[in-house]
Amino acid sequence: MDFTDVENRYLAKLIKQDKFPKYISGKTPIDHSQSFHGNIENFIGFAQIPMGLAGPLLMDGTAGMSEHWVPMATTEGALVASYSRGIKAGSMSGGFVSRTISNEVQRSPYFEFENLKDALDFGQWVKSMQPLISAGVSEVSRFAKLISIETLHEGNGVHVTLSFETGAAAGQNMVTIVTDHVLKQVIAQAPVKPTLFYIEGNMSGDKKANIKSLSKVRGRKVISEVVVSKQIIEEVLKSSAENIAKFWQTGTIAAVQSGAVGNNGHITNALTAIFIACGQDVACIAEAAVGVGRMEARSNGDLYASLTLPGLIVGTIGGGTALPTQKESLEMMDCSTADDVGKFAEVCCAVALAGELSIGAAIAEGHFAAAHKAYGRK
Repeated sequence: MDFTDVENRYLAKLIKQDKFPKYISGKTPIDHSQSFHGNIENFIGFAQIPMGLAGPLLMDGTAGMSEHWVPMATTEGALVASYSRGIKAGSMSGGFVSRTISNEVQRSPYFEFENLKDALDFGQWVKSMQPLISAGVSEVSRFAKLISIETLHEGNGVHVTLSFETGAAAGQNMVTIVTDHVLKQVIAQAPVKPTLFYIEGNMSGDKKANIKSLSKVRGRKVISEVVVSKQIIEEVLKSSAENIAKFWQTGTIAAVQSGAVGNNGHITNALTAIFIACGQDVACIAEAAVGVGRMEARSNGDLYASLTLPGLIVGTIGGGTALPTQKESLEMMDCSTADDVGKFAEVCCAVALAGELSIGAAIAEGHFAAAHKAYGRK
């Protein structure tokens, strides 16, 4: 591999010590005889996607101060360079502050009855059964924990939304399995039986951008902020706080007019690239990329920026996190254990915020097209 364009001490140190991740660098072939059961069916091979490193990201997270190199898998030229620039600006200004606020993953079974009265009676009854449903959850999972039960009535039907904590896993399979188990118990004990039911009535927001995910929590709710100094804005981002904030105001108004869910520049780019590199469920970008960004110019010329992601579906165990390359990517980020899931979510949010800084400056100063011409074309 050619690293002549990668100017950082981390890569040089890894290469010198022969510790550059073997699966990423291609030094060790992946065993294609494995079935990868649980990840793929009818396995025939791998789709190779280029991977780059962005960083180093300086972050004040829940676990304290830390520095992270972030693997990003993408075919879009200019993307890693843009995120590296935003990360540099934030890190040189003292670092990004990130906090994981909560963890809730939903499954929303639907029940239909002969009439409205039966549906209302069932809705009241099922909420009163929360202690027994919680006990049923613990019968099939050591990690899932029932947090709440909410009902939404429509005609003679009722959507019952079960919210769970999911530990270090992203949790979609976990909540599906436990919901299937407790659903059988609910049906058996219900004082009035539904005429039909589904394990999911499309109310949970699973893999869909939706207003509910924006206003509540789906996955992990994470907030990141940074104050970029006037000098660094000028030297690194080649812009000013006033110009970036003005563009952000314009973009937010346009997002409202276009019916977007949330307001952001391109957080899908950050999350998709990290998700692929680190074995996350990439389809969850639909809800994970729903967020609210803020840019405010301060009187001294500094820029305050924040990003709130209320639907960040990520995990450090389960899913694709145990695949060789993805496992090594998590190890490179120092986010490979069950205890690291909050830190991993916080890094994801901070990187996404860094990208908002970079793209905001690029568009505000008219550099956007030139950057893609330089880095995004053969």
